[in-house]
This record gives sequence, structure tokens and C-alpha cells, in this order.
Amino acid sequence: MTNQNDDRHAHGDANRDPITGTPGAHPVGTGVGATAGGVAGAAVGSVAGPVGTAVGAAVGAIAGGLGGKSMAERVNPTVEDAYWREHYSAETYHDPQYGYEDYAPAYRTGYEGRARFADRDFEQAEPDLRAEYERGRGNSRLDWDRARDATRAAWHRVERALPGDADGDGR
Repeated sequence: MTNQNDDRHAHGDANRDPITGTPGAHPVGTGVGATAGGVAGAAVGSVAGPVGTAVGAAVGAIAGGLGGKSMAERVNPTVEDAYWREHYSAETYHDPQYGYEDYAPAYRTGYEGRARFADRDFEQAEPDLRAEYERGRGNSRLDWDRARDATRAAWHRVERALPGDADGDGR
């Protein structure tokens, strides 16, 4: 079995920090995790009043940021794109009138969404996934009803790579 880190280096994609150039940076995953952690920490800390809210938000943001970065590191967009480019036409939902360029935004929505919505299952995240797909589909000819299965397939491919049952849906 190939390690994703090996694939990342083989493809020249080290997820470099846009400012420092440090490999392994995942600003989106870190930001999403920090935001979620900060909100949760503030809520827990609010029991202790305004100071508790501030401390809870700071601690939650740090913990959430690290968790978000960890989740994002498990999803290598270069590896996922290469996998789906090679395998999309064998999927049961594939319609031969559509090429990979039509399916690619749906796959991207799925594998990126799985990292962003780590605390939800697909059905819970679907409204947000649909909105993201609609905003980012570019020239894809697939509407959400046709893109949904591809998004779900990419979501579950990432989920299968995670230890345990990350979202509790039995997969």
C-alpha cells in the first residue's frame, strides 16, 4: 500500500505554507478547525464568565486548529484527483456523455468536504456540500442531482482512509 506522504512528494505537492513555504501546511483545514474549536471553547468557557469565554475560545481555537490541520493532512488533493481521474469511468453513476472535467468538481467537493465537516456524516453535511458544489463547479455540466453520487463517493473514499468510524455512520 502506498503512503500518501510518499505520493505527495512523488507528485511534488508538499502542501507548502503560502507565506513561509514550510511543507505540510493546511491553512484551510487549520482555519476551519480553529474556528470550530474557538466557538466550542468559548461556549464551554462561558460558564466561568467573560474571562472563561476568552480563555475557552483561545484554547479551543488552538486545539481545533491542530485537529483541522491533522484532518487536512490526511487528504492529499493531488492523490485524490489522480485516483478519480483514473477510476471515475468505472463508477456505477458514471454517464459516458460526461468527461472527467464534469465530475472533477464533485469529487473535489467530496474529498475536501470530508475534511471540513469531520464531525458530520454525509447526509448532515449535504446542504453545505451542495452549496459548495454549486459555487465551485465552474464549467461542469453536472447539476447537483448528477454530481451528488460522485461527491458521496469521494467523501467515503477519504472516510475509509481514516482510522475507525470517524462520523459514526458505520463505514
